[in-house]
Parts: sequence; structure tokens; C-alpha cells
Amino acid sequence: MACCIFHRGGWRKTLWNPETRKFFGRTGESWLKISAYYVIFYAFLGGIFIGTILVLLMTLSAYKPKYQDRIVPSGLSFSPYAANFDIIFKKDDPSSYEKYVNSLKKFIEQYNDEKQTDDMKFEDCGAIPKSYTERGELDSKAGQRKSCRFSRRELQDCSGQNDTTFGFKEGKPCLILKLNRMINFRPTPPSSNDSLPDALKDKGKIGEIKYFGFAGRGGFPLQYYPYYGKMLHPNYLQPLVGVKFTNVTMNKELKVECRVYGGGYEKDRDTYIGRLLIRIIINNTCFGSHC
Repeated sequence: MACCIFHRGGWRKTLWNPETRKFFGRTGESWLKISAYYVIFYAFLGGIFIGTILVLLMTLSAYKPKYQDRIVPSGLSFSPYAANFDIIFKKDDPSSYEKYVNSLKKFIEQYNDEKQTDDMKFEDCGAIPKSYTERGELDSKAGQRKSCRFSRRELQDCSGQNDTTFGFKEGKPCLILKLNRMINFRPTPPSSNDSLPDALKDKGKIGEIKYFGFAGRGGFPLQYYPYYGKMLHPNYLQPLVGVKFTNVTMNKELKVECRVYGGGYEKDRDTYIGRLLIRIIINNTCFGSHC
């Protein structure tokens, strides 16, 4: 004769069994032992991880990159900020170029003379281009380094002082070029004049281009290098070059290439090193979708 026996509260005893005094199948002592084991185990793993990171950090310098044996030349950038490298505006509509003008004003403000008066932070590095300004090794022993002064007045027509619209109001916009900051980078001039291009000019569309920079030259003077990093060189100012398009054909799409010429910037090394491609459209009448 078969019979069925029903046990009440089976699932409840899985949680807590009052007879054996077990919680989820383990006594209090068992739970204490296994908890202590996992605490010690994960603390050990965490200690190994933290120790590995600390040992790694001990091999790194806070002031210079560990490896610079394959350093590439610094890249070229420009102001004003332009989404997708497109500068499109209407000559007679200030609201169309206001964002470019504001971007230039914000950027050039750090080059005001009154912000470079502290002789503990800045120094004059000569009135003409010369060789690098060496300020010691890349470590903290000498403290923060002084920076060479660079006045926005060097940019003349692109300084924004005489023309607060940087030429945009007249349809003769300025771009301000700079080399990106790179610790311990020392640019070198072109090996010969043969490596320089002929005058970059498209008489049909772009017309004359004027360059403004240090001591009236359209280049980056070597005495502003090397850069020692944010910790040792917090007040560093990159030298600038102003580029002014004085006779741009209106209502035409212009593609402008800006390129750095110097050691390491050879065309056959990397197509994109020290190179910018910018599209410029200046309208003075309604022109398609750019009105």
C-alpha cells in the first residue's frame, strides 16, 4: 500500500532550518569562515593589483614621457574654431561670422601684454629669431621655468587690435596658426631654401596671402622651444603666425592647405603631419544653401 507524506515548509527550511540552525544550508560558523576566506582572498588580489600599479608609477616621471625615441613632429592647428574645418560666412552679416571672431578673441587674450608683465614667469627672448632656449633638464630640481613673451602685436593686421573683427567684416579673414605643444620637441628649420614652396597663390580665387609673425617673419622662432610640460612650464606661450587672405573671390568654395616646412615635415614621411586642409566660403550675396 502506497502512501504520500507531505512536508510542510520545505522552502522555508531552505532559508532557515530551526532544527539544525542553518541559514541557506550553512551554520553561522560556516558563514563566518567562508566570508573571512573571501575577504582575505580579494584583499590579496587587490593588494597585488595596487602594488603592480605603484611599481609601474615608480618607473615613470611626472615631468617627461618615458619613451620619446620615436617622437613625430608636432601637429599644426589653427584658430578660430571651425567645425569640420569649414569657415563659411556672409560678409555683410555680422551674426554669420560672430562665432569665429569670438573664438579668435578668446584665444588671443592670453597674448595680451598686460598678462605677461610678471618677470618671475616671463622673460624676453630676443627681438629676432635665434636658437633654442635651454632651461635645464626635464625634472623638478629647477622648479617652474620662465616662458618667452609673445605679444599679440607681432601679428599686426591679424592681432585684432586695430580691427576687432580680424578682417571678417571686410571679407579678408585671418587665421592664426600654431604648433601643438609637445614636451621636449625641438623643431628644425628647412635644410635649404630649395625645400620651400613657391609663393602659394591662386590668382583666380585666393589672391594675395599675407603672413604675420615674430619679428615680421611668417614662421615659428626656435627660441620658444623646447616646451617643458604643464607642471614645469605652466605659463608657456606658443609662437603664432597670422595668415590673412586679402583678396578672396566671393561666392566660391576655396580649399586652402596650410603646411609646415622644416625638418621632419617632409611630404613623403606622413601626408598629414604638419598639414591642415580648410574650406572657406565667403558670401556677399545670397548663394545657394549658404545664405
